[in-house]
Amino acid sequence: MHPKHIEQPTILYLNGVSVSFDGFKAINSLSLYLEPGELRAIIGPNGAGKTTMMDLITGKTRPDSGEIIFNNAIDLTQYDEAAIANMGIGRKFQKPTVIESLTIFENLELALAGGRGVFAALLHRLKIEQKLRIEEIMDLVNLSERAQDLAGSLSHGQKQWLEIGMLLIQEPELLLIDEPAAGMTDLETEKTAELFKEVSQRHSLVVVEHDMEFVHALDCKVTVLHEGRVLAEGALDQVQNNEEVIEVYLGR
Repeated sequence: MHPKHIEQPTILYLNGVSVSFDGFKAINSLSLYLEPGELRAIIGPNGAGKTTMMDLITGKTRPDSGEIIFNNAIDLTQYDEAAIANMGIGRKFQKPTVIESLTIFENLELALAGGRGVFAALLHRLKIEQKLRIEEIMDLVNLSERAQDLAGSLSHGQKQWLEIGMLLIQEPELLLIDEPAAGMTDLETEKTAELFKEVSQRHSLVVVEHDMEFVHALDCKVTVLHEGRVLAEGALDQVQNNEEVIEVYLGR
């Protein structure tokens, strides 16, 4: 049964989602929705439930109650991680998982090949359109000039971009990204915000972040989580001036 009170199309809709670990409610009747093509930042103090929320959406954790609706139709709580990834939900963790001994081009080639093993993927003759797609992604993530360099030679920020490229090449509808600005230089942070804005023209993005300057640069709707539920939502300056939000962040 799909709840009736949200009329517009949503790419993601969490409705009354709760999950407890050892009696602690990590997520407490959480409800939020994301429109198709929306870029959303999720902020909140440590322990607010940000990572658990990502785990629930991707099927890594099952909720005790509630539903998580993808594309107005599919309740993700009924599927496992692999099935959810195949539906077009990509997740990027904080630590990059690029293969450092392969070039930037080869890493993208491998991502494009999907489930194949490394050797099978690299032996596979690329079609012209696949090569063009890899070049298009390298261009998008500012790595065209480094195509034949080993991924191990990239800076931390560039490895993050490569990994975002590896997710994008699989054409996900929804991308979940965990603390991308951590460990980046100011310039890399700025470029990453520009990249996300560009990517959000074709994909929906949920970005969990601690770095407020980065959230400010994203210039998008912000959801503040606290004790596993939504405390406030709106533009960054709006939520930053919210009394309850100030108390949660500063009143400890």
